[in-house]
Amino acid sequence: MTDEQDGAGPGADDGAPTSAGRRGPGRPRGKKEHGLAYKVFWRTVLGFVALGLIGVIALVIIYLRTSIPQPQANAGKQVSIVYYSDGKTELGRFSTVNREDVTIDKVPKQVRYEFLAAEDRDFYKNSGVSVSGTLRAAWSTLSGGQEQGGSTITQQYVKNYFLTQDRSVKRKVNEIMIALKIDRKMSKDDILQAYLNNIYFGRGAYGIQAASQAYFGVDVDKIDASQGAFLASVINAPGLYDPQFGDAAKARANARMTYVLDGMVKEGWMTRAQRAKAHMPAFKKYKPNAQQVSGPNGYIVSSVRGELERKLKLTPEDIDRGGLRITTTIDKNSQKAAVAAVEKNVPSQTARLDALHTGLVAEKPDGAVVAMYGGEDASKEISAANDARLQGGSSFKAFGLAAALQDGMTLQTRFSGASPLNITGANGKPQKVYNDNHEQFGMLTLERAFAVSSNTAFVRLNEALGTGKTLGAAQQLGIPASSPDMNRPATTDILGSAAVRVIDMANAYNTISAQGKKADPYFIKKVSSVEGDYSYDAHPDSKQAISKDIAANLVNGMTGPLKDPDGTAHKTAGLLKRPAAGKTGTSSFYKSAWFTGFTPDQLTASVGMYAGSGKNAGTIGLDKATHNSSFYGGDIPATIWRDFMQAALKGQPVAKLPKTKEAKPTQTYVPPVTTTTTQPPTTSSTTTPSSTPTSTTSSSSSSSTTSSSTSSSTPPSPTSTTTTTTQPPSSTATPPSSTPLPPPPTLGGGGPPSSSAQPTQ
Repeated sequence: MTDEQDGAGPGADDGAPTSAGRRGPGRPRGKKEHGLAYKVFWRTVLGFVALGLIGVIALVIIYLRTSIPQPQANAGKQVSIVYYSDGKTELGRFSTVNREDVTIDKVPKQVRYEFLAAEDRDFYKNSGVSVSGTLRAAWSTLSGGQEQGGSTITQQYVKNYFLTQDRSVKRKVNEIMIALKIDRKMSKDDILQAYLNNIYFGRGAYGIQAASQAYFGVDVDKIDASQGAFLASVINAPGLYDPQFGDAAKARANARMTYVLDGMVKEGWMTRAQRAKAHMPAFKKYKPNAQQVSGPNGYIVSSVRGELERKLKLTPEDIDRGGLRITTTIDKNSQKAAVAAVEKNVPSQTARLDALHTGLVAEKPDGAVVAMYGGEDASKEISAANDARLQGGSSFKAFGLAAALQDGMTLQTRFSGASPLNITGANGKPQKVYNDNHEQFGMLTLERAFAVSSNTAFVRLNEALGTGKTLGAAQQLGIPASSPDMNRPATTDILGSAAVRVIDMANAYNTISAQGKKADPYFIKKVSSVEGDYSYDAHPDSKQAISKDIAANLVNGMTGPLKDPDGTAHKTAGLLKRPAAGKTGTSSFYKSAWFTGFTPDQLTASVGMYAGSGKNAGTIGLDKATHNSSFYGGDIPATIWRDFMQAALKGQPVAKLPKTKEAKPTQTYVPPVTTTTTQPPTTSSTTTPSSTPTSTTSSSSSSSTTSSSTSSSTPPSPTSTTTTTTQPPSSTATPPSSTPLPPPPTLGGGGPPSSSAQPTQ
């Protein structure tokens, strides 16, 4: 064997293949490379798996660390407290919790299933949590949208009994974890029992037993399937579904009941024959004022509640069980002064059994209501301050004066005060206007005519201004256009034929006082909650309604009734001993009497009075009710105003009258004319009280009157199979006031008789 045969040949030391398709010994096979998309896909999958695993571990840890807390039912249902403006002194509270627990066997089985049909049809199958509903609610919360439902009955029970009402993600997670534990710890029947004993039904009722009594006047074991279906429906939004709030609420309840009852049939919990017998049940008459703060302060508490609902968009449940702490704009000393002024000056004995009613509202320039007197007892009578509508009388001459100044006239512009004045009435017939007691005047400046309140001079002014400008100025300053007769301009509308609320009159005069800036009246300064999950601070806004120069001239022109020796309030309000302005108002036959005035840019107060209660409200002259020969705004109303202002302003700086200067004429808003058929004076009343004055009028005597009525359709029975709306409306819709008052009287609408004098004071 040669050396060549024993060793590798030349070039073989690098292990190159010796033939095609073959590798030398010891050489590795080449590795296949994957594309970018492949790598991204699998890395993403692994990332999600890792995140999911971390999430599961986190949820397990949270679950293990979450303990079932002590029940917070008392905290969750804490009565909301209303305070004076100092934020410390209690003014009143909302209704106390009405609740009585019952065992599950007291609730008819069919009624129990109606609640499941309404809220959680898989209650006996699920683990206490709805995954889809929870995800939907969580997404809405995270995206800043509306709070969503979708919670199981167990979750709702946990939220209402163990947790606060805040809407954070943390609270939702706690709700889920506690619900899972509760579902393992308690039987389904025990959970349902606890739920039914704690849910809010409206009318101040917590739990199904209290609700059965509140709506039907019977214990829960006596309610039938129709009543049960309603109770299962109303919990969705008591402020929207309670028929006490009118036909619209009844129709919503009907739609929701249809959804519940159809669900009962679908789930096999009710036969079609039983479903066919279902109907809208009859309801017990609800008296919301029975749980309201009694006495004069009750009117303030009611107004605060209304503002919480309308302006802050809080539901009745939020208010009743939210543990809110509401600081109002009501000054304790001013409120005490208001009550004292009324009690001191209003006669305690009358010639008849018909009560006298006095309304007083006082505002600061920014609209903050610092005092309000609506009557002796809010639990017994409607508010004379912000519900009753009184014919404005000569108080409207201030609006005519405002229109004149905007129209280019001055306080020295003259009109004849001769009486009587022959005019054409709203019905096209001749009419005579008289001064009070047929008093005669010569040529009067507007300033002097305002001081002595000459009817004929101001009607002549109204003729010169043209149709609608006085009512337009009134609306500019703050009288709602929806007030009766505010959209029916007439030659005599300057004598105050429109019927307005005391709070509206105060607001309009407040605009004049506040250099022409109009601000809406408000009662709430700030709101907080015991749990710290709600807060609100008022930020009042105002707008220039009339120019500052015109307002300054108007203020000075309105001082005459107080400082002029012949002024209509010289002997009463004129004794205030501070620079002030204002106007008396007395309607024909003394059906209403007013004094509204202010210390410039400091404090405005309006006092309005009428006689009679119920259907007789406003139909009895104040002179007859008090056994007097007359009853003018310059008498008791002006005296009440003076006594109140003296006490409320004690220790405060003396406000000065603004300096007058030549003002540029501006255009006055003219309201559209409402064409109506003139009818004889009648008495009518509204059926759906609200904070917005209605267009229904009743008898008085300063212009022609019309009566209007509204028609409504009866909602279909829940037995109807044609109902297409089966889901309730959004729970964020603004609810009606939860404490409606009896129909307020509307004192206005008659025309000045041709054979008697029109009071001016």
